Amino acid sequence: MADLLIKCMAVLTMDGEGDIIHNGEIAVRDDLIYHVGPSGSTPGDFSPERVLDYPRMVAMPGFINCHTHAAMTLFRGYADDMPLMQWLNEKIWPLEAQLTREDIYQGTLLCCAEMIRGGTTTFADMYFDMGQVARAADESGMRAVLCRGMIGAGPGGESALAESVEFIKQWHGYAGGRITAMFGPHAPYTCPPDFLKKVVAAAKEMGVGIHIHLAETNDEIKEINDKYGKTPIALMEEVGLFELPVLAAHCVHLNDSDIFILARHQVGIAHNPQSNMKLASGVAPVTRLLQAGALVGLGTDGASSNNNVDMLEEMRAAALLQKLHTGDASALPAYQALHMATVGGALALGMQEQIGRLVSGLKADIVLMDMHKPHLYPLFDIYAQIVYAAVSSDVHTVIIDGRVVMENHCVLTLDEDVIMAEAQRCAELLVQRSKVNDNG
Repeated sequence: MADLLIKCMAVLTMDGEGDIIHNGEIAVRDDLIYHVGPSGSTPGDFSPERVLDYPRMVAMPGFINCHTHAAMTLFRGYADDMPLMQWLNEKIWPLEAQLTREDIYQGTLLCCAEMIRGGTTTFADMYFDMGQVARAADESGMRAVLCRGMIGAGPGGESALAESVEFIKQWHGYAGGRITAMFGPHAPYTCPPDFLKKVVAAAKEMGVGIHIHLAETNDEIKEINDKYGKTPIALMEEVGLFELPVLAAHCVHLNDSDIFILARHQVGIAHNPQSNMKLASGVAPVTRLLQAGALVGLGTDGASSNNNVDMLEEMRAAALLQKLHTGDASALPAYQALHMATVGGALALGMQEQIGRLVSGLKADIVLMDMHKPHLYPLFDIYAQIVYAAVSSDVHTVIIDGRVVMENHCVLTLDEDVIMAEAQRCAELLVQRSKVNDNG
């Protein structure tokens, strides 16, 4: 990797709300940020091999998508306008049963291309055949936190757990540390307490965390309460899940005690506002969680329930939804929304000492946003302009781990035309197989 010097109109370090460096520069050595400061402040011993001089652009940390199912880009538009459980039982799970390893690989490549174009540099993913997801993430140059989704309530629970152990052994720390692995029990309603205790024991032994869906719908709340007499959050505390680093997707339906538990255990929360709205799952109490000191990042969920993986859209939706839901126009202001998409995501993943801010010593995961667009003028507040007005096509250049993976809107690590054609082919064959299976 070439040492880089990036010059731009402003650097959003995300190391504090007022920490904007106007007319700034970032020096990148290998995979790390070497220096951040005003123009001309880089130490004289730094001799860049390349200078990216963009006087009309803003540099910021790459977005962190805390929860998605990358391969489900193949399901985009296949099953819309349905509530979660009907959507899962009647459409998604039957189609997933027909997926091949090639489908998962191609769907993940498509997702990675889309995420890079939107400025996402790290994603957390739960699915199956995760070796194919890791392979695609590696090829794209992205940073990924991956887990094999496990259904513990059926006959396949033990084999899924064994597959997870093997996946973690093979891929944790792969690609120079860009790929890390976790355990992925799907949810409390598909993974009973005895199974979850086995997962906790395995995670402790291997020194990794857990990614799980929690408190997503009212149906889940009712089912868990009927079975165990408590909320999903209280049940997870009882089984010992929160003794480990946990990334909890959704956390929509929470009482005061749930919020206290999540904050006390510093559970990473992946808020997915657009998926929650589309599936009519509810509105997560994000402002109350943040006030309680909880760690909240942003996720897109899968493209089958969103229908994209655009983190700029997710930020805007998160901010607007909290304002509407609370009746308070000052709720979740622009800086806080951008913080959730960067620093908050790093905290939720337990990676705050690696990514999420533009400061010396952290990984060089950097996005350059072109501010010279009609919809971004006049410029009064950079944070507000990015959260409320910017679109993914404003992302000009993306750097991950010190490597330029997109420059001037051209993705350098992937052949997008081939990927799109292959994704279309795989999706059509997948639906054909599903129809044959239904008729059979």
